[in-house]
Amino acid sequence: MSITSVPTEQLDLFMALEPTVEKEVNRHVATAEEWFPHEYVPYDVGRTYAGVIEGGEGWEPGDSKVSPQSREALLVNLLTEDNLPGYHFALRSVFGQDGAYGYWTNRWTAEENRHGIVIRDFLTVTRAIDPVALERARMQHLQVGYAMPHGTDMLRGATYVAFQELATRVSHRNTGKASGDVLCERMMARVAKDENLHMIFYRNFIGAAFEADANQAMRAVTDVVTTFEMPGNTIDGFLRKSVAIANAGIYDLRLHHDEVVLPILRKWGVFDLTGLDAEAEQARERLAAFLENLDQAAARFEERRAEREARRAARQG
Repeated sequence: MSITSVPTEQLDLFMALEPTVEKEVNRHVATAEEWFPHEYVPYDVGRTYAGVIEGGEGWEPGDSKVSPQSREALLVNLLTEDNLPGYHFALRSVFGQDGAYGYWTNRWTAEENRHGIVIRDFLTVTRAIDPVALERARMQHLQVGYAMPHGTDMLRGATYVAFQELATRVSHRNTGKASGDVLCERMMARVAKDENLHMIFYRNFIGAAFEADANQAMRAVTDVVTTFEMPGNTIDGFLRKSVAIANAGIYDLRLHHDEVVLPILRKWGVFDLTGLDAEAEQARERLAAFLENLDQAAARFEERRAEREARRAARQG
């Protein structure tokens, strides 16, 4: 088994958790449903773009049928999916390429690849987004590269992906709902379903890590939650785009706190654990304080957003 990238202090845990990985792989394969990207793309509405082929038409903002507030989210979602080569390399560096770990890495990558395929095809065919701007953004984003936030640390890497997969599921679902397009919503719901199954794999993996070594797992979870950033944070203009996405209610601090972080922490029972050592207990206290601050920040953002919406409604009234 190739385990050279796993930190030395985690090698025993890496070996101990392989039966869990095999169990979760088997559960995932039995649960996952086969689906085909081409079935979610309305090819009959497509028409040739201006360019190499004579008679094509350039993209215009009026071509898009999705809501303006979802357009930024669709762009961010697709660019995030496009960076799959970087994610695969990072996960393979953590999990290796052999045994159940290696099988999962490749299976996960194969499933994730469908997401970029279907979203790109849909957006291109339906003219939802300027394809020239999209391709330039893709080139720029992928050239930045991707580095796992916690390097080759197995526990922190898997913990990060557990939260990230659930965050992506929430973002995808809400992007589809906000699009105002029935077909777009159906497509994003299909993608989100995959993300949920991926989240369950990583969530259960870390759940087993808590059973094997609660102290290491507790420290890892605190480090990840308190420094969490979405993998698309290197997209050009990400801050502006994320603000627009938050203002639209697609993904904001409240959703991150209530629908992503807390459900997974509850599943692991992090605040019910007993017998932690002093360092792990300090980590849990730091996590609790962070969650309280996050909840307060979410409340402030909701208040400011409501005030902005009230002023906008007053002007329009």
